[in-house]
Amino acid sequence: MKKRFISLSLGIAMIAACITGCGQNAGNDTKNSDASGKEFKVGIIQYVDDASLNQIVDNLEQQLDTIAEEKGVTFNYKDYYCNGQADSTTINQMVTELINDEVDILVPIATPTAMICQAATEDNQIPVVFAAVSDPEGAGLVASNDAPGANVTGTSDALNTEAIIDLMMEQDRDLSKVGLLYDKSQDASTAPIKAAKEYLEKAGIEVVEKTGTKNDEVMLAADALCAEKVDAVFTPTDNTIMTAELGIYEKFIEAGIPHYCGADSFALNGAYLGYGVNYATLGVETANMVAEILVDGKEPATLAVKTLDNGTATVNTETAAALDLDYEKLRDLCDGFVEIQTSKEFE
Repeated sequence: MKKRFISLSLGIAMIAACITGCGQNAGNDTKNSDASGKEFKVGIIQYVDDASLNQIVDNLEQQLDTIAEEKGVTFNYKDYYCNGQADSTTINQMVTELINDEVDILVPIATPTAMICQAATEDNQIPVVFAAVSDPEGAGLVASNDAPGANVTGTSDALNTEAIIDLMMEQDRDLSKVGLLYDKSQDASTAPIKAAKEYLEKAGIEVVEKTGTKNDEVMLAADALCAEKVDAVFTPTDNTIMTAELGIYEKFIEAGIPHYCGADSFALNGAYLGYGVNYATLGVETANMVAEILVDGKEPATLAVKTLDNGTATVNTETAAALDLDYEKLRDLCDGFVEIQTSKEFE
């Protein structure tokens, strides 16, 4: 796995150097029906360095290379890749530089970067294809998923929250208290946390909410949930908690608490179970949409948001053993079932 990031301590000059443009053979005309031989500048802006988002970027780039060979074009993303490490000021600077470099398209990974790209392209209408936005309509990125209506579209990792809670209740038929661990500033967490609260309370299960916006706060929130003696913890597709998972999963194991989450990368990083979309596939589908716009001349306004099937459970077998949980009872409740062990990155 490549390690690619821009330190928050770097100045604007270094940020600009990271994404300096190249060549004069790429323009912003995406309407040509015959794109053979063209080079397109693809600006990829990753929100933060974590296993899920890294997986998206790797598969996005691989699929762009595959399409380029098939179509006889070039997608230059290497000179226009950025990682803002969850800092909105840095991300804004990066997007400004990419626009100044006249990229043909912006590909923001995760909701915060997508919203920054949307704001930055209101006047110039550069196409934006986002990846891993849980609620595009709720975030105001599109008029509707079926008809986005402007220059922004992309792929969604919308979460089936009730399905995760059902797995939790099947695993523990005596479930009585559930912790909700999330970053309240993450738009991706708003809808699934609301849905989880409503579903759990309707089932007569007590809810304990703890939040954190940075790693040390997440650590304290995890400690608080352990002290509350919750029976299980739920986290949606929350990048803040994802980046902290390697530091908190052992706390939950020691307390005998399974952590159920909205992405397979959580399980990779030690959580008991991740449930949701396949992020490798999501990266591929994002690349396909980029090609539809740049090569085929389709308009983002009419290109529907792609939402992937949402039924694959990923279980960390090491964590399951440490918690003495029989996960086989969950297998038939899922469309897909993957067993994994703790690691920092996907191979």
